[in-house]
Amino acid sequence: MDGCPPLLLSHLLVNDRPFQVTLTKSVFSWQPLRPRKPSSAGGETCSVPVPEIIAVRETEVDVINKECRRWQKMPSVFNEKMFHAFTVHHVKRSKEHHWLCSEVTFRSSDHQLCRQWMQALEEQLDLQAIRPKNLIVFINPFGGKRLGKQIYDEKVAPLFQLASITAEVIVTEYANHARDYLFEADLEKYDGIVSVGGDGMFSEVMHGVIGRTQKNACINQNHPNAELVPCDLRVGIIPAGSTDCICYATVGTSDPVTSALHIIVGDSQPIDVSSVHHKNMFLKYSVSLLGYGFYGDTVSDSEKNRWMGPSRYDFSGFKAFLTHQCYEGVISYLPATETLGSPRDQRPCTAGCRICQHSGEQLEASKKEREFKLLNSGKIKNFSGSHEVANRLIHALSNLVTSTCDG
Repeated sequence: MDGCPPLLLSHLLVNDRPFQVTLTKSVFSWQPLRPRKPSSAGGETCSVPVPEIIAVRETEVDVINKECRRWQKMPSVFNEKMFHAFTVHHVKRSKEHHWLCSEVTFRSSDHQLCRQWMQALEEQLDLQAIRPKNLIVFINPFGGKRLGKQIYDEKVAPLFQLASITAEVIVTEYANHARDYLFEADLEKYDGIVSVGGDGMFSEVMHGVIGRTQKNACINQNHPNAELVPCDLRVGIIPAGSTDCICYATVGTSDPVTSALHIIVGDSQPIDVSSVHHKNMFLKYSVSLLGYGFYGDTVSDSEKNRWMGPSRYDFSGFKAFLTHQCYEGVISYLPATETLGSPRDQRPCTAGCRICQHSGEQLEASKKEREFKLLNSGKIKNFSGSHEVANRLIHALSNLVTSTCDG
């Protein structure tokens, strides 16, 4: 129990066994009145945080007709000898960050008691204001193994329907279809946007949302120092691509059901976005990996071989490796004035993970190591606090990924 006074407490049947069922403002729990073994009383107690309840539905009870020995549906007419039931659908946490949609059915001969429970649970769900009710879904039918629409129809849509979420589905027909749509559509009626596909599909949606927000705020994206306006609409990702880097970094797995459940309960993970400019001209936004040189050539060449599926990255990477091309470049950077950053600096992070616990010890050592590598990698110039590294490069990478994986 969470210490809060119960909103409702009753004795109900679960699998023909009596349970004490309790609802508070934060937790829904049930425990057996007569444990199978005295030592297992605590092990049979189950609880679910109220925010992780997906839906509550009235359930028809199947009983055996003793005269004909056949299964029959209980009639809707109330009878004191009849059982009535309701089913609670909720999140069940599995291994490796996976979430499942589980369910438990409660029965009682008191029809009014079942109705009271359903009403109480639905009232608590109505208080979850962060949950989306209306979504616009973009599906890339060509990404990854071309299973985007199938994944959405079979694994995601039933969960959205169960959670009473209205979804407007758009299957994209050409590159940047989602971006162009978001630039012109009326977005006021939506609580969020869902991208079904890979990192490319998410990038389209992200550019549409950010670009539309800046357009409405009259912000010039071509100015490198422009202060961008944060976006109000949240973007959910259903992984159906080749790599699903963003989804894996923010959710911890590339499982479509897990992502759908996170969207349903209203989970959110803030992420940083960087912008890329060339001669005062905006080029792209980046939230994962920005590559120049080897990785840039690999990704560019892989686009010509999308028919190969995920293996195109290995093929294109091998080709780029064989060429062993070098690139001229100058990297300018501004060293941090206070700290290089730490997972324990009060910014969004999964608290208590192994990385956080030892980050302080590694901070000073990693700073000295990076400075040593820079001094030996090329010519370093210092102009008013900024540094420049000029050299022949094989590749240059900028990584910007918010990770919730706890090690």
